[in-house]
This record gives sequence, structure tokens and C-alpha cells, in this order.
Amino acid sequence: MANLKITCLGGGSLYFCRALGDLVLEDDLTGAEIVLYDIDPEKAARMAAMGRRLASAAGRAVVVRAATGLEDAADGAAFALSSLGGSGAEITPTVYGSFYHSVDMHIPARYGVHQVIGDTCGPAGMMMALRAIPAYLAICRELERRAPRVVLLNHSNPMAPLCRAMNRYTGVNAIGICHGVQATVRRAAELLGVPPVTLQCSWIGTNHYYWLTEVWQNGVDRQADLLARIRAQVGAGNASVQLLLSDLYGYCVGYPGASHLLEFYPFLAQAGSQDELPYDMAREARQFGFDERVPMPAGPTDTPADRAAFMARFQQLLDGTQLPAPDRQDWTAAEGIGGLIAAIACGRREVYVVNIPNRGLVPNLPPEALLEVEAVTDANGVKGIQPGPCPPVLKGILEKRVAWQELVATAGVTGDRALARQALVLDEMAVRPELAGPMLEELLAASRPLLPQFFD
Repeated sequence: MANLKITCLGGGSLYFCRALGDLVLEDDLTGAEIVLYDIDPEKAARMAAMGRRLASAAGRAVVVRAATGLEDAADGAAFALSSLGGSGAEITPTVYGSFYHSVDMHIPARYGVHQVIGDTCGPAGMMMALRAIPAYLAICRELERRAPRVVLLNHSNPMAPLCRAMNRYTGVNAIGICHGVQATVRRAAELLGVPPVTLQCSWIGTNHYYWLTEVWQNGVDRQADLLARIRAQVGAGNASVQLLLSDLYGYCVGYPGASHLLEFYPFLAQAGSQDELPYDMAREARQFGFDERVPMPAGPTDTPADRAAFMARFQQLLDGTQLPAPDRQDWTAAEGIGGLIAAIACGRREVYVVNIPNRGLVPNLPPEALLEVEAVTDANGVKGIQPGPCPPVLKGILEKRVAWQELVATAGVTGDRALARQALVLDEMAVRPELAGPMLEELLAASRPLLPQFFD
């Protein structure tokens, strides 16, 4: 599509290895310009070179280039696709290996909160949001000036507070994208022994936590069958925490993995040490980069030798990236970012999974709640599909989480320490009230260079 500009924010993120492949494979995006912006220009330039290679392999006339700056990236963009890690310009393959995320995990552990991933809820999820929100607001202000009709598709975590901050405090049309619902439906299909594409599901929830409220297959209600198979696994003693929770509530619970699910429960604050985490979560936490036994780093490392080693590994990953093999017939296979952008650009009515404000989609949840829902595309973006009312127990879980998200989003914009302390105490991974203030000050001090709203 000629004259269509797609801007990739945080364009040096490894997320774009897959995303660029999805974009260049879309027939309707032929002729588009893809511009990568990153506060580390070298990473953006290397990623752009990879994008040109993928476009050539796909036989697509797509322009892929690195931006000269944020103004260049924003100017005239029809779409902005973001993957900002909340760790500034630190040299690290993923946010989970960054100095800032490491201290987000180590400091709460000293106060008795042992996190696993720390990118959705908990003290680490809050801090990731507080660091990223100023960057997002600055980007949105530039987009408001230079691309007022842009559709911003955010892939970064914590999804809900970031999107809530953009939706409440800017005029940018911000939509969240993730693949957790797709993974949950695939897990349900696996339990039923059927192809995922044959299931028609409804769900209610926020990013990384939802219940499948309806499960149909070709006009036949399979909800009871699914629950029977879940309970059989539980009865056999080989159930995951996802299946244990599903058995408890009478609905298939997502996200499939325990690491995100546990962020919505108090279990992580009930362990005396990392090794006491339930469901083998100590091993998973270490796989994500947090090992309580390893001392907390003193600060970010970015020596010339560190940078050279990182860039060599970064280039290896780019060189090894090939075009994905998308399956447009199976909506659960991936996020479908190329198809989503093409559908909006062409004004086609197609259905995708997105994170958007509730605004009455689930009538018994707050209108400002950031929910992960099905939505229909049109030329202006997306319109959500109503999944029906929220079951009472899920309503209680989500209302508390929505209140936490609101506190974090507002604190991230205003730098209000009182709201940040309230978020720490409201969270399922809460510390005692008298500890919230000291823990918060330690966390803020460790991230001071990236928190202008709290210190400037």
C-alpha cells in the first residue's frame, strides 16, 4: 500500500525479528514504508538491515529504514508498533536481563516478595510501568503533533497500565496486542484433542489473566467436556496450576503458564525464599534471569567490551532470523500483527484479539478497565465484541487488578509517591503498610535516571 508509513518504536527490540517478517509477508502492505526508531540508533540500523533482507526474501517492494530521530519516525505515521522495555538504553538482550529489572526483583525479595517474571503485576511490574510511561508519553506527544490519526499498537509489558496511561492522558488511539489468549485456546484444544481453529471461545479478563466463559466446537457446547478433562488431570495428580485453578473455578483459566498466573495471586509473597516458591517456580524465575542467590548488581554495565560482545550476539540473532510461516487460517497461531495492520489500513472487517478499554463490553466491570477482548477492525481501528457479564469470583479478582492498574498508570504520569505506595499495598504481592514506603524509596532510587516524574 503506497504512502503507508509504519513506525516501529523501540525498533532495536528482538520482538521485531518476528514482527517485521509478519509485515513484509502481507500483500496489502506492499509499497509501505517501515521506519525503525530506537534510542540506540545502531540497534535500529541493524534491525532495519535485517528487515530489508526479509522483504527481499519475500519478494515485497517494502521500504525498511532506520529513523534519523523521533520526529522523523512520527511524522505522517499511519501506524506505530511499540516494544519498549523500560530499561532505557542499557545493553541487554531482553528487559529481564537488565540491571533495572534485576533490582526490581532483588529489592522486593529482601522484603519477602519473591517474584518470577515481574512484568505484569507486583513491585517489578509496577516499576517497569513507572519507567516506561514517561517514554510513552513523550512519544505520544510527538505522534499527536505529527500523526494525529495514528493507531499505536503496543506489545510492551505491563500491558494494561501502559495502555491505560496512554488512553487516559493522551489523544493517541493506543491498542494492546499479545498472544496469551491464543495460547489459552490452543491449550483448551489440546485438552479436547481437537484442532484449535475448530473452537469458538468467549473469554473475560485482562492481559495475562482471563477465563474461557464459553467453548464451542462447530455449534456444539464443549465447556462441560473441557472441564471433565481438566478434572481428570487434576484427579490423576499431574495437573498444572492452570488446571488446578480451572478445576477450582469451573472455567478454563488462562494464561497457560504458571509464571504469569501467579502474579494475580498472593502465593509469591508467602514464600520464605526463592527456593520455597510453589509449582517449581524457582527454576522458572532463574530461567528468566532472577536468581536470589546471585548478588544484586551495582549498576548498569555498558563498557565498550560489553557493547561489542552484545552487538556480536545481536547480529547473530538477526542473521539467523528467517521469514515466519504464518497460518492465516489458524488465528491462534500468533498475534497476527501484519494482518491486523493490513485490515485497519484497508478498512476490512476482521476479528483480532486486542487490549482496549472496556466501555461497556463487560457490563459489570468498570468502563475504564483495560480488557483483552475480541474486536472487529475498521478504518479507524477496532471495535470490541461483547463477551457477556463477568462471573462473580472473576469480577472480584479483576476489579482489584483494575484498581491497581489505575494507581500505577496515574503514579507513572504524575510521580505521586502516595499512589505508588497504595499500589504496593493493594497488590497480591503486598508488603505490610509500614514496609511499603521504605521498599518504594529503594526501588525508586535504583531507577532514578529513568524516573523524571518522581525526581525532577
